[in-house]
Parts: sequence; C-alpha cells; structure tokens
Amino acid sequence: MLKGLYTAYTGMLNEQHRMDVMTNNLANANTNGYKKEGATSQAFNDVLAFKLKDTSEAAFTTRPLGINNLGVKIGEGYTDYSQGPMKGTENVFDLALSGPGFFAVSYTNRNNETSIKYTRDGSFTMDTQGYLKTHDGDFVLNRTGGRIRLDPLLDVRIDTSGNIMQGESTVPVTQLQIRDFADYNYLEKFGENYYQTVNGARFQDAEAKVYQGYLETSNISVVTEMVNMINISRAYETNQKVIQTYDSTLETAVTQIGRL
Repeated sequence: MLKGLYTAYTGMLNEQHRMDVMTNNLANANTNGYKKEGATSQAFNDVLAFKLKDTSEAAFTTRPLGINNLGVKIGEGYTDYSQGPMKGTENVFDLALSGPGFFAVSYTNRNNETSIKYTRDGSFTMDTQGYLKTHDGDFVLNRTGGRIRLDPLLDVRIDTSGNIMQGESTVPVTQLQIRDFADYNYLEKFGENYYQTVNGARFQDAEAKVYQGYLETSNISVVTEMVNMINISRAYETNQKVIQTYDSTLETAVTQIGRL
C-alpha cells in the first residue's frame, strides 16, 4: 500500500524540477538572445527493463523499497535553439543574428584566465580605446580570433556577412567571427548567456546573417510558459492529494482497524 506514497513523492520532485526550469525561463524572458530550456522525464515503465537489477546509482537517489525506483524519474534537460524575434534599436553596435550561429567573445575569469565563449546576445559597445566589447566587458573577436579595435572618430557600418567598414571606405577593416556547430549537443551553458564547447564539438560554416541596429530577443513565449506553469502547479497539487489520501487511510488503519 505504501508504494503509492513514493510514487506521488517522485512525481512532486519531477514537477518541482520542471517548475524551476520554467521560472528560470520566465526570469530571462527579456534577456537578449536567451534560448528556452526544457525538462524531460521518464515514466517507471520506460526504465523498468534495466532498472530491476541496477544498483549503480548513488545512494542519494530515492530507493526506499529495494532497488526498484518507483514513480517518475527526472530526465535530461534540453535547450531550444530556435530563432527569437528581432527588435530594432537603431544602435550602431547592436547586432542580431538571423539563422544558426554565434558571436565569439573572449571571456576573462577572476583569475585573469581567458577562454572563448559563444553568445547570441549582440548588444555590444565600444570603449574609449575603440575595442568592441559585450555589456559585461568581454572582448568581441574577429575572424582570426583577435580583438576588434576600431577608430572611435569614424562611423561604423556592418554588413550581413559581418564585415566592418569605417568612414567612407568600402574596404572592410575586420570581420566578426561567427561560429556554428555541427551538433548543439556538444554545447553547454556558461554563466547567464554564454555557451562553451565540450569534448567532441565540431565547427561548421555559419549561415547566420548579421543585422546592424537590431537585437535578437528571447525565444520564450510568456503566455505559453504561464499556461505550462499552471499545468505544473495542478500536477503538483494532484500528487499532494494522493499523499494526503494515503495519510488519511493510514490514520484510519492505525486508529480504528487496529482496535479490532
């Protein structure tokens, strides 16, 4: 009879995990270039075949009744890399990518160690020395992996291929480094809005076009996320009611049936 308690308990854990992912999406609804995250789950019957004799998982996983993991199991998370809407800003250094690809930036940590990260957030600025930077102060990289330095006194024009021209000249001063990957499963999130590669990542030609004076917004639909949040809340409450029902049944069994 107690198996239902643990089944409802794992259901509540899964819904809580989904809610955490959902609230993080809503918190980043106005973050430029943010990509929606999602959570998956596995039903008991999906893992039964290889869970019957599996004792490899750590002790902190819920296994109160032998080695069978009852109820639902939290699955893998995923990222939706679909294109987000564009908004016009008329800012010279605001850049949006249309199509698959990422801007390459040089990230510096607290230990002054640098590494290459990738982002869809093109809200760049120029510092007093003419370097093109992100709003966090990281250097934007050119096609050869160097820092982009421009003349602050000249106008800046950027075409759809990422070529940067200044003044009246039609000869590019430099070109933005736009990277794309053969398999996005080899990308992982880093910090607020960066991505970094993991072992096995392979580059491929980027088909993205650059649009000056625009920013790509988040690909999250607030209305859809709110509807999903209501559904998650109701599923969580349903599991709560199951536990309350079992609790009431156990109380009856102890206080009344035990007297017979």
